[in-house]
Amino acid sequence: MNAFHSGSLAVQRRLGVRDLAAHVGRSIGPGIRPVAAAFLEAQPMLVLGAADADGRVWSTLLTGTPGFVRATGPHTVSVAGGVPDRDPLAGAVTPTGTPVGTIALDPRTRRRMRLNGIARPSPRGLVVEAEQVFSNCPKYLQKRELYAPDTGTPAGAARHGGALDPDQERLVRAADTFFVATTAPDGVDASHRGGNPGFVSVDSPTELSWQDYPGNAMFLTLGNLESDGRAGLLFTDWRNGTTLQLTGVATTAYDPEGRTTRFRVDRVVETPSASPLRWSAPEYSPANPPRGRRRGRGRRGGRRRAGAARGRPETAGPGGRR
Repeated sequence: MNAFHSGSLAVQRRLGVRDLAAHVGRSIGPGIRPVAAAFLEAQPMLVLGAADADGRVWSTLLTGTPGFVRATGPHTVSVAGGVPDRDPLAGAVTPTGTPVGTIALDPRTRRRMRLNGIARPSPRGLVVEAEQVFSNCPKYLQKRELYAPDTGTPAGAARHGGALDPDQERLVRAADTFFVATTAPDGVDASHRGGNPGFVSVDSPTELSWQDYPGNAMFLTLGNLESDGRAGLLFTDWRNGTTLQLTGVATTAYDPEGRTTRFRVDRVVETPSASPLRWSAPEYSPANPPRGRRRGRGRRGGRRRAGAARGRPETAGPGGRR
């Protein structure tokens, strides 16, 4: 599989970073290195993106005792438990193989890595055959400490809707982190966006927007959206484990001031206490732009496969690439 499809290539050319992207993209491959395997095995959570049976793209949060995600070979990862029955993606992973994107993000260390490939059910949960494995830099990652999991509070009943209610709007406005799944003809990607609270604007109960901050010059998410506007967002309340999943369509506007992504909400799923993980208040990333300041001119990674922050190639471990 090529590092970039036509959508990413179009964005790279538009913004004049094609040569840099080609250089950084050489680090992307299907192999899971020992440092990446060790990182995955230490994680208590994994975000997975995929399309449901109706073609809607969602992001979902999977959690477990460290070791629930583990590399079982140089190109395969096993995830214990799979997707919960209550989730919009329940049943989406089929024996014939389902394209998925995953991101493992560790707020304790500001490290993250992404692994995209084909998922199938397994006796343990699900297994992903890796097609693209790469790490990201720590820009826009808020640091948090992990408290003891709340295993005594079961997940509440999911609330479904077609627009954000006032409480959900407040959760989005207060967010300093969210995850975004996007798709293209050659696969699915799950990525991260971060900033100071307020970096995501709620323009109406069915419309969100955010600035595309400088990143790694790959424009992978934006490249996916260039080819296919379907996207799935995941917001979490780090204090109590509530998740807010949104599916809809996103577009990107380019202007001299920067880039703005606008997301139209089609469906909403809120699940109280979906995650047993409980996290501390954040230590905000020093890379976060102040609220109200536009920083879209820089080189932002977007879709599947990432590059070096600020245009510099970095090491290929889980802390290395954005």
